[in-house]
Order: sequence, then structure tokens, then C-alpha cells
Amino acid sequence: MNRITLSLAATVLILSSGLAGSALSQGAKQTVTLMEVKPETLATGYRSSKVVGSDVYNDTNDKIGQIDDLIVTPADNVPYAVLSVGGFLGMGKHYVVVAASSLEVVNKRMVLKAGTKETLKALPEYSYATE
Repeated sequence: MNRITLSLAATVLILSSGLAGSALSQGAKQTVTLMEVKPETLATGYRSSKVVGSDVYNDTNDKIGQIDDLIVTPADNVPYAVLSVGGFLGMGKHYVVVAASSLEVVNKRMVLKAGTKETLKALPEYSYATE
């Protein structure tokens, strides 16, 4: 008897959650702007999963940091790169933000021309929101 009751209760719960989901999805219609993207264009780009974790060098080939994250703001639609500078074995890292457009790919390396560890450390420190 318990088995039948439990099975019936589970079935009702599953069906009601499916109905609630479709009811909640109703509301204001969403609009999406579609655009054609040519695969050749994407082939020249870099995937964020490959960029995050990349070392950053300056134009004199000194390693000055590492890309910790990429952030796109909803208002600007401009990507920013969070760089970690300094530190040793994860301790004492200093995070700063630069516009992703200031980074260039030179010989398959991320380069921040005229950048140094000192100039990056002089930038305001960035801390991730804890939300």
C-alpha cells in the first residue's frame, strides 16, 4: 500500500512540475535578432576557454601576468580581461582589469605592449563579486 501511494505521489509531483514549468514560461514574448556568421570569420578568433589561463607577455617578451577571466558587461558589450599579476603558487595574486582590445596575439602569445608587472600592479585592484 505504501509503495502504491509513494508511486502515485511521485507521478503527481512530476506531472505538476511539468505543468508549472510551461505555465511559468508564458509571458512577454521574446525577440531575437538573428545574423549570419561566416565560419571563416570565427576561424580567425580565439575561444575563451583557450584564452583564459594564457600567460601575458609584454613587447620585450617578459611574462607580466596571466589571463584569469574574460568579462562582458551587459551595458557596453565590450570584453574585459581580468589579469592576475604576481603571486606565487596562488598566494598574493593581484587582479587587475584591462580592455581585451589592449591585448594582441603575437606569435601565438597574448601581448600587452609596453606593459610591465609594475604598471599592472599600479592599476586599481579588482575583486570578484561574491554573489
